[in-house]
Amino acid sequence: MVNVLVRDYADADEQGWLRCRVLGFLGTAYFDDVWTSYPRSTPGLSLVAVRAGQVVGICQASIADHGATIDTVVVHPDHRRAGIASALLAELKERLARQGVGVVDAWTRDDPGTLAWYRDQGFTVTYRYLHVYASTPEEMRAAAGSTAGLLPRSGFFHADTQDPEVEVALRTTFARVHACHRFVAEISV
Repeated sequence: MVNVLVRDYADADEQGWLRCRVLGFLGTAYFDDVWTSYPRSTPGLSLVAVRAGQVVGICQASIADHGATIDTVVVHPDHRRAGIASALLAELKERLARQGVGVVDAWTRDDPGTLAWYRDQGFTVTYRYLHVYASTPEEMRAAAGSTAGLLPRSGFFHADTQDPEVEVALRTTFARVHACHRFVAEISV
């Protein structure tokens, strides 16, 4: 059902890329991961899926010594369930394999559909940690304590723990806690 052109990102794609990313993340746990410009300093690959001149999907990965990390893969909400994300990932993996990259990973939060998609694409969870948001003064006091009456209005913390009791305690104390998952898949070279 895929009827898109998958190609390299071009500077002229910036506004469409940003719109696709914002709208694609809007109904997910990454709803607040908003960017105002394309990240030009990331070494790696950046692909777009284009339909009728519109950017309808994006896939971006950085490359490092350990392999590649998918930084963004998202499809515009009006174009979902058409195989676009899978087509982007297939092209990304093919290009990474040609560069001799043997492993690709991805970090994502706890959206059930996204977790299922990564599993369906051959990824397995090898690690997870928590994103803990303190958004009220009470949550900030619980996270850091009061300092001279000056309270930040929100905070973002990583809780690098595998202890289920700690996770339950954090989820009980804070209204917004996301488990961040690292997926890894082998790439045939």
